[in-house]
This record gives sequence, structure tokens and C-alpha cells, in this order.
Amino acid sequence: MTTNLNDIEWIAPAKLNLFLYINGQRSDGYHELQTLFQFLEFGDRLRFEARKDDKIIVEPAIEGVANSDNLCVKAARLLQRKLGLNQGVTIHLDKQLPMGGGLGGGSSNAATCLVVLNRLWRGNLSLDELAKLGLSLGADIPIFVHGFAAFAQGVGDKLEKVKLKTPWYLVVAPKVHVATAAVFGAKDLKRDTPKRSWEKLKSSTWGNDCEEFVLKTHPEVAQALYWLLEYAPSRMTGTGACVFAEFKDQASALQVMEKLPATWTSFVAKASNISPLHHQLTLSLS
Repeated sequence: MTTNLNDIEWIAPAKLNLFLYINGQRSDGYHELQTLFQFLEFGDRLRFEARKDDKIIVEPAIEGVANSDNLCVKAARLLQRKLGLNQGVTIHLDKQLPMGGGLGGGSSNAATCLVVLNRLWRGNLSLDELAKLGLSLGADIPIFVHGFAAFAQGVGDKLEKVKLKTPWYLVVAPKVHVATAAVFGAKDLKRDTPKRSWEKLKSSTWGNDCEEFVLKTHPEVAQALYWLLEYAPSRMTGTGACVFAEFKDQASALQVMEKLPATWTSFVAKASNISPLHHQLTLSLS
């Protein structure tokens, strides 16, 4: 028996960039990247409530973000227009992921809206079509739409499915917001890492070309990363501010989390090669 999709609280999972290399800057201002995406079994939660009008509203509102600027609203509006519908929706958002943390929270929210509303509104669009819609709003949205761990190139839109080990991660969020646009707009950001094949990259030591700049300009991030490095292999994800440490099991990660300074927020989660959202979709339709 199929579950009523309206009754489900849907996950918008976090992602980690296990590596992030900047290969150059294009004439349109975007950057050529090589990065490795993997999902975490932790994220924001969304519930969708049908409306009698055509409005799209997020509740509760995010402080400092107008409803029209919310990526959930933009994604839902795009899909609404694509399908030629006048059906509105209230999106109840339980925000768990920090903004400006490099975990893809906004992009993941938008992707969950596209994927779930396509089902609720009987849109029948393919994942490729939904990813194309999402790409117009943000380079990270397609990976969340497709829902598989991937080696990504281009602006993050050329995806190669990969299978990775799935350890436990301790993710730490310093109380600082790192603006992605400011990082990619910095003059002294490293932009000259040579492109390498996945075959070469998967056996190399992984790094993040944004890390040096962010650590220099945001000492709070540097402090968190250096603290974590005392316990386990650690890196920054995306453009920051979150940093993560890898552990072989949940208990080891939780032991270190208990030692964290009280000024930082954190969570422990298992990695996954398939998005938890896609697991939910499969279960809801079985």
C-alpha cells in the first residue's frame, strides 16, 4: 500500500565535498571544478501542505531571507511554471543545517522540493529534467536531485557515479558564516590545480583549494579544523565554514564530539552513497 506523500517529513540531506579542486575560471565568471560529493544521513526536514491558492510559502520564515529569495520557493515556482499548474504549497521547513556551512543545505532543500513536488503534483518529469531546472538556481542542486555519490566536473554539473566507503563523520560548525561568492571572488584564491582523472584522484591524498583562503580570512574555521586534526583526518567541506573528521565507527566520533568546545555546534552522521531522500522515495512507493 502506497503511503500518502503529503504525510511524510522528507529529508534534505547534507553533503560533503571530500575533495574540491579549482582548475580555472571561465569567461562567464564561473569556475571549472573537480569535486567529490557524498551524502550524510542527516539534514533539514520538509513537509508539504497543499494550498487552495497558487502561493508558495515557506514556514517558518528564515531570518534575513525574504520568502521570494528562498531557494525552496524558487524551485517550487520553477516547477509550477514548467508544469503549467496553479496549485500552491506551504513548505514546512525544519532547519537543521547551518547556513553558509558548505553542507549544501539550501541546494538540498531546493532539490527535495523539486523531486517531491514532482511526485505530489504528478509532474512525471525525469530526474534529468528536474536537475536541469535546478541547475538554473545553483550548481549543487543537480547532485541532490540525482541522489548518488559522484565525481563532479565542470561547474559541478558533469556527474560520474562512484562507490565510496561509508565511514562516520563528525561535522563541526564554527559560529561564522562564509559567503561562497566572496570565496570564489577572492583574487588570491588558488585556481590552477591541473585536472586529473578519477582513476588518479581516487588514489591520491585529498584536499580543498578553498581551504587555505578561508582559514586565513576566518580564524574560527582554522581553530575548529586544527582542533579536529588532533583526533582524526579532517578537512573543510565546500567553501566552509563546516569542517569534518572521519571515524571508523559512530562511538569513536561521539567520543570526540563530547570533548568539543561549547561554542561550536556539531553532529555525527554516517556517510551514504545514495541520498537518504531517494531511500525515502523508494520506501514510500513500495
